[in-house]
Amino acid sequence: MKQFSPAFERNRDPILEVLREVLKKPGLVLEVASGSGQHVAYFSKRLPHLIWQPSETRDKLASIEAYRGETEGGKICPALELDLLRDQWPLHEADHLICINTIHIAPWRAAENLFSGGARILAPGGIFLVYGPYRYRHQPLERSNLEFDRALRMRDPSSGLRYFEDVQRLARMNGLRLMEDRAMPANNRCIWWRRAVDQSSSAEGATSEPRNS
Repeated sequence: MKQFSPAFERNRDPILEVLREVLKKPGLVLEVASGSGQHVAYFSKRLPHLIWQPSETRDKLASIEAYRGETEGGKICPALELDLLRDQWPLHEADHLICINTIHIAPWRAAENLFSGGARILAPGGIFLVYGPYRYRHQPLERSNLEFDRALRMRDPSSGLRYFEDVQRLARMNGLRLMEDRAMPANNRCIWWRRAVDQSSSAEGATSEPRNS
């Protein structure tokens, strides 16, 4: 039942170091698009002050549950079904939210739903963190990311590396304040925001549609 992601072995420890720094407040962490379940199993054992709520599409829930069943010393809730191409969320509140390597492999609507749904359930002051490759409008794209972007778009034209500026606009529209955009190994980024205490005061009315991405 267990699936395996090779990328997990490469990025787990760099991401863990950021989570140790950023998620200091105890509480419930919703992981959106948990994939195989490797990350939540690994992080839960090393961040015992947090309760983890994995989520994924239905076809991947069994793998997450298999990892959860083998994890000792971690606080992991049963995996929930969450499809970012739908508007329904199975959870009403979370203290923090993380999403790893997802925005670039899914249609833009998934990013819109991630930020609107995530901000809606995120507790005031909660952390919203994403990890993965991004591009920037006034910077050349790294060669490895350029090739990766081309491969993604050949497989699915609706996917591809997103512009940070478009993602940041989504965050601001949904009351999230940028805390840091940090360079990570292999030309990835760890970006996190904090949900405003008064969400309505931070939201923008601009369109969220990506421009030339």
